[in-house]
Amino acid sequence: MQEDWSDCANNDISLRETASKAKISERITNLILILHTMTVSGHGIGVILANVDVTDNTTTELRFFTKIEIPFDINTQRTYRCILITEFFFLMMWSWSSGAINSLLIILTFHTAGQIDIVRYWLTHLVCSKNESKDESVSIAATKIIYKHKKIIRLSEYIESLFTYIALVLFVSNSVMICLLAFLVVTAIGSSNASEQLVKSFLFYFITNLEAYIFCYAGEYLKNKSKEIGFAAYNSAWYDMKSKDSRVLLFVILRSQKPLTLTAGKMMELSLQSFTSIMNTSGSYLSVLLAM
Repeated sequence: MQEDWSDCANNDISLRETASKAKISERITNLILILHTMTVSGHGIGVILANVDVTDNTTTELRFFTKIEIPFDINTQRTYRCILITEFFFLMMWSWSSGAINSLLIILTFHTAGQIDIVRYWLTHLVCSKNESKDESVSIAATKIIYKHKKIIRLSEYIESLFTYIALVLFVSNSVMICLLAFLVVTAIGSSNASEQLVKSFLFYFITNLEAYIFCYAGEYLKNKSKEIGFAAYNSAWYDMKSKDSRVLLFVILRSQKPLTLTAGKMMELSLQSFTSIMNTSGSYLSVLLAM
């Protein structure tokens, strides 16, 4: 990425495309972190605001953010609040870490998409002429396009190697979590503390679905973007080039027929169809739980 920013420093089009994708990534990242913060805060707001008498721990059960056992007696409000603050801090760090992984995938994917848009622009603005100097400039531009395309392929392969097993773990865990959270939402309806349970369960249900959707959307977006390079090469003025230059574009078109993809454990391609598959699987598990 640092090399890409350095390369686009002297090119207005490249700089505009790269900066545009960076701004979009920044907004999405901020939104993801805000949603994760709201989820943890919404889960713990009832515990924080609850007025618990810690001195009478024989009849009153102390409430925490998660099911934990404290190896010592809690006899003061200060001790109880310190435990809640520590627990809230660790939950928030865990949530932000999960959001950071999603944000990193979004940043890398959109950066790659920005580089693809730069290649598309170069392809659509290849100017050919009978003039020899113009032909030479076309040859140089075609070589630059090939080099840029190879860098994009290497970057996508790096993203794939970095996130493939993360995506596999996320897909398996999210399928189970979506099912269980949906089960909690259904069973909470009609209970005495339905509103509190619905808020807690729905927030985590939403953020869990969002995580799976981000991975699937990134794979779908990268796949569709990589195909556009081949379309741009075909729609360029290749018929006005010298035969040796037009043949170079054939390699770009041929390579673009194999789109850049992200996978989960190198077993399943990440796409919106994969997200649908997760939801269908979770729905099937939910039906089994409700029938028991």
